[in-house]
Amino acid sequence: MVQSNPLLAIVILNYNGRHYLEKFLPSVLASSYPNKKIIVGDNASTDDSVRWLAARYPEIEILQNDENYGFAKGYNQVLKRVKADYFVLLNSDVEVTAGWIEPVLQLMQGDSIIAACQPKILSYASKSTFEYAGAAGGWIDVLGYPFARGRVFDVCEEDTGQYDVAAPVFWASGAALFIKAHLFIEAGGFDEYFFAHQEEIDLCWRLQKAGYTIMACPQSVVYHVGAGTLPKGRRKVFLNLRNNLVMLSKNWSLAEKLWKLPCRVGLDAVAAYRSLFAGDTVFYSAVFKAHVAFLVWLISHKKTRHMSRVKPACIQGVYKRSLVFQYFIKGKKTFDEIVGETQ
Repeated sequence: MVQSNPLLAIVILNYNGRHYLEKFLPSVLASSYPNKKIIVGDNASTDDSVRWLAARYPEIEILQNDENYGFAKGYNQVLKRVKADYFVLLNSDVEVTAGWIEPVLQLMQGDSIIAACQPKILSYASKSTFEYAGAAGGWIDVLGYPFARGRVFDVCEEDTGQYDVAAPVFWASGAALFIKAHLFIEAGGFDEYFFAHQEEIDLCWRLQKAGYTIMACPQSVVYHVGAGTLPKGRRKVFLNLRNNLVMLSKNWSLAEKLWKLPCRVGLDAVAAYRSLFAGDTVFYSAVFKAHVAFLVWLISHKKTRHMSRVKPACIQGVYKRSLVFQYFIKGKKTFDEIVGETQ
């Protein structure tokens, strides 16, 4: 049954982020949607953000974790204690705009198979440019490289309205993720091994395999600082590379893994040596450690419960060619240049 005003829980995960809460909470509190509650889940912050929040915004519920569990387990722990029809997982470094909730809920309420959705995500520093973490909705290529409408590798496009039609995508960004609460729980939430990075892609993949659709709704707009909660560096590169390989191993079929995983590991190695010769030892070291960690996971992990599955052909947002080849060899830098010719 479609509800006219479903209960929406906007849940912001915080770790030592008072400066972001102070800056961006006012925009969240100004959201016009009436049936909402705002919750800050705290990952055992060591700054004064919890004390400041309780004193400044007593109307905001604070749910505290007993240690810093990262993005994946941190959200899992908090959302177990939240009752709502929809969750919005919102990064603390995101500024929302007027009316950002209503278009997404209208879209999701209109179709029972939509499990999750993201708004258009633009850069807070350059508000006419798509932001790296999700842009106008995420895709993935045949070898498991994530990219997005409006962002390919490190190239972020100017927003000229080129992706202003709501569309199915492969993954929705964890920076501003709308998801039906019962489906988040039914899917088992985020894979807690990931800690941070790509856990939302893994979740969206599992939801698609269960027969649900992931959407991007550009009529809703938010502005993301980016790299606010986990700055760029060795740790970020390591988590992205390790988690990507783990996700692919979890979700590809055995036949796919037999040829695709060696290709991915090989391409990672080529990128690592290229960076080493360019003097970037940080990236080289992160790739090596990520591959070792992936091998350890591969040997030691236990199979996890999956939701019921659909045929792979039903999964949307997959580019069936090599993104690396199109970008580095053919010189195509935008989503439309790469994907457009195959549509």
